[in-house]
Amino acid sequence: MTIPVRPGAGRPATRPAAADPLAALLDLPGVRDAAEGARAGIDRLLRHRLMRNRSAEVSTESALRGARASAALEGVDVPLADLRAGQVEHPVVQGSLRTSAALGPMVDTWSRAPGQVLARLHVLAAADLADRADLGRPGAHAGPRLAGLFSLVTAESSVPAVVLAAVVHGELAAIAPFGTADGVVARAAARLTGIARGLDPKAVSVPEVGFAELGREEYTRALAGYAAGQPEGVAGWLVHCCRATEHGALEGLAIAEALLRG
Repeated sequence: MTIPVRPGAGRPATRPAAADPLAALLDLPGVRDAAEGARAGIDRLLRHRLMRNRSAEVSTESALRGARASAALEGVDVPLADLRAGQVEHPVVQGSLRTSAALGPMVDTWSRAPGQVLARLHVLAAADLADRADLGRPGAHAGPRLAGLFSLVTAESSVPAVVLAAVVHGELAAIAPFGTADGVVARAAARLTGIARGLDPKAVSVPEVGFAELGREEYTRALAGYAAGQPEGVAGWLVHCCRATEHGALEGLAIAEALLRG
């Protein structure tokens, strides 16, 4: 099964739900229920009393934990305490930290000019990993499929935000447009999608931790299923992303409770 993106279509448009190229994804086995579970988990987090006036504190800690988990999914797992103390200099970790910390100002631009944001994400993620001339420059192999993905990001959609975020994540991981730090960039773009589309507007959940808790091997297997393009593989990836989102919401709740305890 190939996700039906339309290369070259990049302008936002209001379309009836029946014309939504992603609508059929909700009919894949388990996807609709998993998406509803993810939404419910995020809603529980957003109802936490700390969100009334201290959500920024939760968001800051979420960004730190998300950066650590994203690096761990790249095979670089470091203690959170060392990261908090500024004792980790590994380039993958530093790139993940820079990317995570910079997401806030990119939210509005992501839905209008995703190519611009994607280039910036790669500059941040791969600054110490790639040649300067290659930073922010997708390879020629990525062109048509990347343009099609951008058309999904900029258009309206009837599917839940968690499903669109999963497609963004899966497509960027499968395309690997830059050849370095593509995983970190894909996860950052997925989080941006969830924030911009109203799934987690306060950026207080930690979906990266959700993926890490489900296991790096399971993450890799689910991504491979998506990349293969068959319906069962696509469904498995979407459900996996929804489950990770639920786990990420629980991590956000844990952060909020820890802040309440002081």
